[in-house]
Amino acid sequence: MTTVEQTMEATARRGGVRALWAGNPQAVVQRGLVAARSSSWVVVVSGFFEPVFYLLSMGIGLGTLVGDVTTSGGLEVSYAAFIAPALLAVSAMNGAIYDSTWNVFFKLNYGKLYEGMLATSLGPLDVALGEILYALLRGLLYATGFMIIMQFLGLNLAWTAILAIPAVLLIAFGFASLGMAVTSYMKTFQQMDWINIVLLPMFLFSATLYPITVYPEWVQGIIQAFPLWHAVELIRGLTTGSLQPVMWVHVLYFVVMIAVGLVFTTKRLRALFLD
Repeated sequence: MTTVEQTMEATARRGGVRALWAGNPQAVVQRGLVAARSSSWVVVVSGFFEPVFYLLSMGIGLGTLVGDVTTSGGLEVSYAAFIAPALLAVSAMNGAIYDSTWNVFFKLNYGKLYEGMLATSLGPLDVALGEILYALLRGLLYATGFMIIMQFLGLNLAWTAILAIPAVLLIAFGFASLGMAVTSYMKTFQQMDWINIVLLPMFLFSATLYPITVYPEWVQGIIQAFPLWHAVELIRGLTTGSLQPVMWVHVLYFVVMIAVGLVFTTKRLRALFLD
């Protein structure tokens, strides 16, 4: 490539759609799958068992003492059927967050992987979508396995439970895109600890283990701003068959979350490696 061609290439990459998108995020996904072959399968499968253990210990064990619980839709269900969809939503959140934060943090700051990717024809939007889609593959694996266990235990109370799988992918997409955007601003491992500080309260207070109605109304308002609460309510409505118009609000919440995450991630990767 001549000097003139290199100058034209650099100019094209700095502006226009081509600077952001080459239409090839599958290359990033393929790279992730190839790299996963060298990883221990135990590490991948271990993420599936955490919600299963919670379900067996709390839903089945503690559930015998709790009895039935009333959902936000006014439906009485067993405690196991109440927390199972919540654990599915938490599993989607955790899988997406850890894949799009710690893995991305290492590739961004130590592996210098994205710097090499963006030196090719790939744009920052290709890299962002590729990493997120790779995270969704693991989320799909976990969600499908957990749904099979829920079906085996009789915890899917309506045919609409099958829609929980695409809903889980939507939830994982939202958390992954926002998680990657936040991670692009992180510089040290100490800063990454803030992610766990945020995730733990969301897990405990997003109506996962007990109804939100146990809190005062002003606390409920705060909880309803959490993305995990929207995820839990969406999945719980689908698995119990308690369908309500407000579920479209939960869907819209994650659509906006995805859009915001992709925009910030794309701009950040471009600012770091292209501008």
